[in-house]
This record gives sequence, C-alpha cells and structure tokens, in this order.
Amino acid sequence: MSVYSLPPDLPAPVDDGACDHLVGLEVPALVLDSTREPLDLAELGAGLAVLYVYPRTGRPDREVPAGWDAIPGARGCTPQSCGFRDHADELAAHGARVAGLSSQTLEEQVELAVRLHMPFPVIADSERRLGAAIGLPTFEFEGVTLYKRVTLVLQAGRIAKVFYPVFPPDRNAEEVLAWLGS
Repeated sequence: MSVYSLPPDLPAPVDDGACDHLVGLEVPALVLDSTREPLDLAELGAGLAVLYVYPRTGRPDREVPAGWDAIPGARGCTPQSCGFRDHADELAAHGARVAGLSSQTLEEQVELAVRLHMPFPVIADSERRLGAAIGLPTFEFEGVTLYKRVTLVLQAGRIAKVFYPVFPPDRNAEEVLAWLGS
C-alpha cells in the first residue's frame, strides 16, 4: 500500500475531547522553521488561515511501520497534505493562507514539500512548541511523541474553528472548504 492512498479498513478516531478548549484561543506568537522561511504563527493567523497539524508523513521509499495503520487517525498524512495542495487555489479564493505542521524535522518537511510540490509552507515543530502553548493532543509511537491530527482555522488572531478528529484525512481540505463557504 502506497503512502499516497488509504487502506479501506482504517480505524476511525473518536472525539476524546482533547481539542474542546481550542476555539477562541489566541494564536501564539511562535516563530517556527518552515520549508519557505521561519514563520510566525501569530502573523499567519492574523488574517484567515488554515493550519493542518498531522503526526508525520511517510515516504514512498520506506515501508509503513508495523502497527501504524492500527492507530486510529495516524495513517493519512500524505493524502491529507495532497488534499490541501490540490485545493490551495480554492482556499486562497476564500482569502485563506494554508500551512501544514508536524513534529518532524525541517529536513523531513523539505523532502515532503519538494516531493509533493507543496505551494505553501510546511512547518517543522520538532520540539512541539505549538502543542505546549495551546495544548494540542499527542500520542506515542516507537518512543516518539507525535501530534494527533487536528486542523485549525485561524482568523483575526484566534482559533475560529477546530476540525477534530479528522477522518478520513484525504477529505479534510474539502471539509474546510465547505465550512468556509457556509
């Protein structure tokens, strides 16, 4: 199975309430490395922006780790990123800037951005500074703490909408567009 597609039998994540506190929070002034240049999240969220947070992307030259598909909500980072890439123009037509973020290293984010031709910044938050600032949910896999998948719509310096849990991840961009159009 390719990192570009989703297996048909993925377990769906459930809403555990871990993001209930996010709507209305101020976007923190954090400057994080991205595939474009260092990015201030408060500046990103000053207007209208979509920040999708994901565990980690796979690579086509590496096998999906054993047990990854059994974790509800873990699989699908590449299809989710491709969805935002493919809908970037429509999101821009709504006035929304887009950025992706995971706890992966900048080197890993650059590999993804180049391979997938990402038209927006992909942010490296390897120290999970955003998660510490606003309380994003995480999970452990192979001794590493990863973000759970959540998409934040930022507007006027605050979190205006939270998509959590995100499932299926390859349709997340369409869900955001539907919400922006409502």
